Amino acid sequence: MSTARLPLSSTTRIARRATGTTAAARMVPEEVPVALSFAGTTHAVMMASPADLKDFALGFSLTEGIIASPEEIETIDVIEDAGDGIDIQIRLRDRANTRFEARRRRLAGPVGCGLCGIESIDEAMRAVPAVGEPSLTLSADEVTQAVRLLAKAQPLHAETGAVHAAGFYVPGKGIVAAREDVGRHNALDKLAGALAKAGIAGATGAVVITSRVSVEMVQKAAAIGAPFVVAVSAPTALAVRTADEAGITLVALVRGDEFDIFTHPERITSGAARHVA
Repeated sequence: MSTARLPLSSTTRIARRATGTTAAARMVPEEVPVALSFAGTTHAVMMASPADLKDFALGFSLTEGIIASPEEIETIDVIEDAGDGIDIQIRLRDRANTRFEARRRRLAGPVGCGLCGIESIDEAMRAVPAVGEPSLTLSADEVTQAVRLLAKAQPLHAETGAVHAAGFYVPGKGIVAAREDVGRHNALDKLAGALAKAGIAGATGAVVITSRVSVEMVQKAAAIGAPFVVAVSAPTALAVRTADEAGITLVALVRGDEFDIFTHPERITSGAARHVA
């Protein structure tokens, strides 16, 4: 029988402070190799936090374009006792499996985990779906509110100070879902899975992340259908260009009440934040 792994553990450290040096315990996050396998074949291996793994499998399958909807997955089995790591066995329904196998045959080279399971340069630079012309806007206050609320939805980070988070902010409701992981891409994939499982449409809010904004983060947000990406750190040049092409408002470097808007600034208004209970 497999035993669920905890996402954090205690270790001993030497704490050097102005008042002296002492031995003390500290909570640190676990990271384990997690294999994402389709029809029994490993597609990608990620170093990840051993939590919310079914959300991870569902979200990864969606944001990487392996499935078009959650209904295309038949089963997800998390095998916790797969040696030193965890194996997530994902079985696709017939049509999705046929499409996935055709995709694998198109791609050159062995499976790698350097870029979230991407197997070729063309896949890494894939076009992102446009989010359309969403009517949703965010006020400047809501942008900063979203980051403050996400900070309160990070229990693993509060314990360890060493993990990323991705949350989904809906105006008037606050952070309706949040996931944490040692990997920023993994946290966003877990969030995508949680949103899909809960039936929350990406067009209704903003993806909020605690990390820098790379192109993969924008690609995944576009797959979710979110018209906003709000981040505490900076974007790369390719992330800015990709967000612009996808019609995503990219807000980054949120520090207190200050932030920078890199793309589609027309969706950020100067009004007050809507009430969050």
